[in-house]
Amino acid sequence: MNLKTITLLGGFALFTVSCGASKTYDILPKSNTTTAGTVSFTESGGEVTLKIKAKNLTPGIHAVHLHEKADCSSPDGESTGGHWNPSKMDHGRWGGEHFHMGDIGNLTADAKGNAELTFKTDKWCLDCVDETKNILGKGMIIHAAADDFQTQPTGNAGGRVGCVEIK
Repeated sequence: MNLKTITLLGGFALFTVSCGASKTYDILPKSNTTTAGTVSFTESGGEVTLKIKAKNLTPGIHAVHLHEKADCSSPDGESTGGHWNPSKMDHGRWGGEHFHMGDIGNLTADAKGNAELTFKTDKWCLDCVDETKNILGKGMIIHAAADDFQTQPTGNAGGRVGCVEIK
């Protein structure tokens, strides 16, 4: 290989690595709970991967949604606003006939209150110009109950027990 080819390949490799982004956040407890853990978002190859590692939840199923605002300032998490729904669709199951961009689904906490969830999509981005895909500036809420994927507009998911400001 000549120097020009090596330089171009090296530049391409650097460009490919720099196109990936990763952000990790702490889960803040809400509604007088001790919910904790971490949430990470990694963008690579045109997809965003969400990884949730939650602890101190009540055992059972908990809904997870993206909300309109990265604001966990209120004790009940209501400061995040409603579900993030740039397409103005009905609430539902991700990938179904209709769903909000914030309709992630459910995670299940074991008997010790630990839960993990990995979610991957090409419908989100981190800090891109497309506001219908950009998740920065949004909040993520872990709810007290399961999402029933039907009740409008929230999925009947109960109170907000964990909050993340995606900044």
